[in-house]
Amino acid sequence: MSRQFTLRCGGLRAEIDERTAAVRALRHGERDLVTPWPADGPIPHYSGALLAPWPNRVGDARYTFGGRTHRLAADDGDRGHALHGLVARDGWRAVEWLSVEDEHGFARLARTLTPSPGYPFSLALQVLHTLTPDGLSTTLTAENTGGEAAPYGCGGHPWLLAGDDVEDYTLRVPAQRVLRVDDRLLPRSLEDVSGTPYDFRRPRAIGGTAVDHAFTGLLPGEDGLTRVRVSGPAGGVEVRWDAAALPWVQVCTGTGLGHRGLAVEPMSCPPDAFTSGTDLIVLRPGDRAEASWTISPA
Repeated sequence: MSRQFTLRCGGLRAEIDERTAAVRALRHGERDLVTPWPADGPIPHYSGALLAPWPNRVGDARYTFGGRTHRLAADDGDRGHALHGLVARDGWRAVEWLSVEDEHGFARLARTLTPSPGYPFSLALQVLHTLTPDGLSTTLTAENTGGEAAPYGCGGHPWLLAGDDVEDYTLRVPAQRVLRVDDRLLPRSLEDVSGTPYDFRRPRAIGGTAVDHAFTGLLPGEDGLTRVRVSGPAGGVEVRWDAAALPWVQVCTGTGLGHRGLAVEPMSCPPDAFTSGTDLIVLRPGDRAEASWTISPA
C-alpha cells in the first residue's frame, strides 16, 4: 500500500497519497470537500490528481514540436487521445513532511520525467501541499533538466463535493469565454458565454445542464484571485488561483460517469494545446514553471 500523509489544521484534515502525490481526501469537520477514495484503491476519474506535462488531452495522441512529430500512448477510451499527462498514477516520492497538530502541515513530493516515447524530454517535478486555516494549497513546479526545449502544461483535478447530486449544486464560474468542442471533445470554437448554457458568471443552479468544457477570460476578485465556487445541500466549497499562471479551467459535471461531485480543474492551457499551441509553455533548458491553487470551505 502507498504511504499516506495526514495534514491537520483546525477543523481541516487532508490525506495525501505518496505514490500519486494526489489529494486523496480533504475534510472540514465531518464533511468531505472533495470526492475521497480508498488508500488502497486506484484514483477514480483522476480525483485529486496532478496533471503534467499536459492537462486534459492531446488529440489523437500525437503532436508536432520542434519540427518533429511525436506519438503518445492513447488512453482516452474510444476517442484515441492521450489524457491528463504522464504523472497522475505513480512515480512520486515524499522528500519532506511536517504535521503540527491543529496548526498547519505540509508534504513535499518529487519525481522526474525522463525521455520516453512520445515525450522525449527531461523534467524535474515537485509538488508542495500545504494546509493552513485558509485551506489546502497545492503548488506544482516543473524544471527542464534536459538539453532541449520542452512543451509543458499543467493543472489539478479536484472533484468538489457539495452534496450527493450535482444537479442540486449552485455554481459560479467567473469566466467570459467557453471552449466549444466536437463529439470527440476536441476544441472547435472559443465563444462568449453570454446566451449559452455555460454562463455561470452569476451563481445559478446546475440542474440538468451537462458541462464538460474549458473556460477562459477568467475574472479575478478584489484580491486578484479567480474563484470557482459551488454550494449545495452539504455546504459550499471553492477553488481559487491566480489566472496569470492558470488562465483556463475545465468544469465537468461527470454526466454519465456515476461519480460524485463536480470536477473543477485549473489549467495552464486548454485541451489539445500541444497541437494548437494556445497558452502552451515552452520550457527551455533550466527554465521553471510554477502554478498554485487552493481548496477551502466556502
